Amino acid sequence: MAKWTGDQPLEVLTLALQGEIFAIEAAQVREILDLVTITEVPGSEPFVGGLINVRGKVVPLADPRLKFGMELLPPTIDTRIVVLEIDVDGDAATIGIRADKVHEVTEMAPASLEETPKIGMKWRPEFIRCIGKRGSDFIAVLDIGRVFARETFAGAASLSTAPATAN
Repeated sequence: MAKWTGDQPLEVLTLALQGEIFAIEAAQVREILDLVTITEVPGSEPFVGGLINVRGKVVPLADPRLKFGMELLPPTIDTRIVVLEIDVDGDAATIGIRADKVHEVTEMAPASLEETPKIGMKWRPEFIRCIGKRGSDFIAVLDIGRVFARETFAGAASLSTAPATAN
């Protein structure tokens, strides 16, 4: 994904992870699914600990809460899977991520977007493309390719040892 330059609006899908609002560039979203059966993969990294069937295709399922040091909670009626088409270390990939709730697709004006602060962030700054402001709320626009970059997987395993939840 190109680095945000601050001179163009971003169309994003907003979603919730444990009450925090994040956004993913809408162009990367393939579809949004209700929670489906998850096949756990023994010995896999906890961050990407399962596989799902998306229209006959095997798709890895990640739980971004593990990357952000959040607690794993059981799914609710609002839990969704966001299927993404992204670039991971130069390779195209289809990946699902679990979200506590999906809100909307919205356009964020350049005036409402700012560079990610280098200090004082709750999350690793390299995972955040920019910060959006909506009213009194802040929205962390994810650099989803960096979240899934191979060199960050070792860090995800150390954040939580909780097993993946399957339904």
